Amino acid sequence: MGVKSLAEWLSWQETLHPEEIELGLGRVRRVADRLGLLHPQAQVVTVAGTNGKGSSIALLDAIARAAGKSVGLYTSPHLIRYNERIVINGECVTDAQLCGAFERVDRERKGEALTYFEFGTLAALVLFQQHPLDLILLEVGLGGRLDAVNCIDPAVALLTTVDLDHQSWLGESREEIGYEKAGIFRKDRPAVVGEFDPPASVLEFAEANQVLLSRVAVHYSWLKGEQAWSWQHGESKQLQGLPLPQLAGDIQLQNSAAVLEVFYQLGWLEEVSREAIEQGLCSVELAGRFQRLQHTPQVVVDVSHNPQAVAVLAANLNKRHSNGHCIAVVGMLCDKELKRTVEQIDAVVDHWMVGGLETARGCSAEELEMVVKSVAGEQMVERYTDIVGAYEAALARATPDDWVVVFGSFYTVAAVMELHQSTTGNS
Repeated sequence: MGVKSLAEWLSWQETLHPEEIELGLGRVRRVADRLGLLHPQAQVVTVAGTNGKGSSIALLDAIARAAGKSVGLYTSPHLIRYNERIVINGECVTDAQLCGAFERVDRERKGEALTYFEFGTLAALVLFQQHPLDLILLEVGLGGRLDAVNCIDPAVALLTTVDLDHQSWLGESREEIGYEKAGIFRKDRPAVVGEFDPPASVLEFAEANQVLLSRVAVHYSWLKGEQAWSWQHGESKQLQGLPLPQLAGDIQLQNSAAVLEVFYQLGWLEEVSREAIEQGLCSVELAGRFQRLQHTPQVVVDVSHNPQAVAVLAANLNKRHSNGHCIAVVGMLCDKELKRTVEQIDAVVDHWMVGGLETARGCSAEELEMVVKSVAGEQMVERYTDIVGAYEAALARATPDDWVVVFGSFYTVAAVMELHQSTTGNS
């Protein structure tokens, strides 16, 4: 194949398999086996969940690297550049590294029609194989049981939360979705569940498969104070007076507590040290999660796109110290819970700017406008062809005291971040 550039590789991968998504481990496992990728030397933590995956991986990475560990991350989707999906010791891999990994995968696939995500997963594992890593963090793309990253057996599995999302592939109830996500658990290996009330299907899967389950409020716990928080595992280990995590929202304490339990289950908690934990909590960053792009007016972008995540966004906005209005810029994919998502945040939004998403599953401005008006009322909503138009109109409308919040999809946030970078000169 004569394709050389990263853009050409990615474009070609989109045409390789007739379906954008086809869940199943057969194809990816066969190619991974031929590439010698199925048994990494590093410890592997696989993270699944409806929300909180990205935050948990960012926390795991920040703490591990503060402790001097060498860490590889595989996450999805990306915001601006595909390279964001594969990060080694804090640095995105280069175009040249990606192209080299894609060439190796293509040579060994032997006619297997890999999906775009499977190709990327294998490329990440190839690149991790080329570095002496201590820890590999794999984020599930969709579900868990049949997701491409599940071809690797994790040392510890982490399940953050379970809510309704991707029902077309995972099922219509939390019970069905929970079963799919619990598929990353392994027999006789630890699995950490960060949600206080997980679906019964998660617990049943763990019991049936003899998983070493560790649950919040059962095996480990956390308590928030005024300026700090504490964590403990049973009676055997306690950490008190920890700094609050840099990421916004009380939900990040739930994520941070589960992350500390992951380190405990790896047997690394003593080795990591309290100093590294504090440094990681204070330094962690994650693009597109309640990220402020500017002040006066405040502009916040958040990739939340389902009811559970948007409820967290609304709670964060409720804490803002401002007399100004909140103007929402929203664009969503059509297969999301549109009305329930809008309902979670409507109480804190004073005016809505709706934009269409020009992508395969993107919701048109007209469709989304109807949904938002059914919740917020006719007078509260303005419609624009695309997200950039909606965002520029929001900025024009906003006073210095107002907040502009951009949410609903990775595509929505990416459009605004790219515009912001082009106008401010940041990269």
